[in-house]
Amino acid sequence: AGENGAGKSTLMKIMTGVTKSDAGGVISIDGVPTLIRDPVHARSLGINIIHQELSMVENLTVAENIFLAREPLGRFGFIAARQMNDSARKVLSELEIDIDPKTPMSKLSIGQKQMIEIARAISYESKIIIMDEPTASLSHHESTTLLRVIRKLRDQNIGIVYITHRLEEIFQIADHVTVLRDGKTVDSRPIAQMNRDILVHKMVDRELSEFFGQHKSHATSDVLLSVRGLSMKHAAPHQAHVEDVNFDLHKGEVLGFFGLIGAGRTEIMEMIFGLRPYTGTISIEGKPVEINDPSTAIEKGLGFVTEDRKGQGLVLGMSVRENFSLTHLADYCSFDFVNRTLESGQCQTFVRDLGIKTPTIEQKIVNLSGGNQQKVVIAKWVARRPRILIVDEPTRGIDVGAKAEVHALLSNLAEQGLSIIVISSDLPEVLAVSDRVLVIKAGRITGELSRADATQERVMLAATG
Repeated sequence: AGENGAGKSTLMKIMTGVTKSDAGGVISIDGVPTLIRDPVHARSLGINIIHQELSMVENLTVAENIFLAREPLGRFGFIAARQMNDSARKVLSELEIDIDPKTPMSKLSIGQKQMIEIARAISYESKIIIMDEPTASLSHHESTTLLRVIRKLRDQNIGIVYITHRLEEIFQIADHVTVLRDGKTVDSRPIAQMNRDILVHKMVDRELSEFFGQHKSHATSDVLLSVRGLSMKHAAPHQAHVEDVNFDLHKGEVLGFFGLIGAGRTEIMEMIFGLRPYTGTISIEGKPVEINDPSTAIEKGLGFVTEDRKGQGLVLGMSVRENFSLTHLADYCSFDFVNRTLESGQCQTFVRDLGIKTPTIEQKIVNLSGGNQQKVVIAKWVARRPRILIVDEPTRGIDVGAKAEVHALLSNLAEQGLSIIVISSDLPEVLAVSDRVLVIKAGRITGELSRADATQERVMLAATG
């Protein structure tokens, strides 16, 4: 456990040979001090990792990804496709994943891709499996299934190193917990000697009560965004077919969307932002608008923090500064030249205000932790000053301290008159930040609850009943 930037993922990279230790220390496997040369050597030692960021080959099938670089071969040296598919089907069955092994990865949702990553790691004959935020993109059912699989692997004498920001998971499955802060171990003890308050305090050196302020609604009676009869024109396999969605978003309101993964939440927002063809009517301040592409959506005052920050939210080879200004570069330009001083100053302000941990704003964003990358995605849209901000999984892969900062940021933006739509698989998060909650199931709205009426039981009933 530990905040973003505490060194958890870096430590795991050393354990798997991705990064070499340059300041001493010993890794022992079965009691034998071992220098892990590279990832291939790590796998030969029985160490496998499920990375926080997905690492799939999109144009290959599920089975081809699971057995990538170790495909079974037939008599004449060709890939034995039938054997590979059968083996993949067996691994998927163990994880209760109902996906055809012949399906291309590009057709799957983020949550489904994460489950395939897990299946790939389990398919190796592993002694140690490192899981870095494995449930960040999973539904409640998928998360429950994974935790059950982890207990099964433990009973087979496989060691699990489990990194998560969902603190409740630590208390569900861990035997021992180690806390990192600023690259150092600050505590390590049996789980029986740990509770949530102690854990949070050790992680951030602050009390749990500091993270959760009193919710204050800033919603007005004025409708800013109105959606009527919104339906998806084309639905791909494994996607919910969104049909006849109707809702209003008021000025200054934080409107929560909750649903299990695959329910169609993201697809609704992609249609509103011009990423998918749709039928129906979208109106802003009572005037119908036709949004056929993201540039039109941005022009109308919409911003969209996507759930896949790596694939859709960032240009990983660019710096923090360059990513920050992507959405509003014209603000820093005169005579077609970029005013670097003005751009850097504004970026520095957001880095400071959002607590983004980076050595410099010229650091390539690929080198930042997942949580800090997420903050940059939010910053680049907030800096553009949209009227409506859609935030899909705003705290995916973010630690408890950073979550509180993001929640406070959303509240402050609403206070300034911004209307916000929050989509999250984290039910406590939806209940904590929302003025009103809409529940999605199978592409339709199945529940609308005021903050006063929205309990975990009522929301889950609408999502699953």
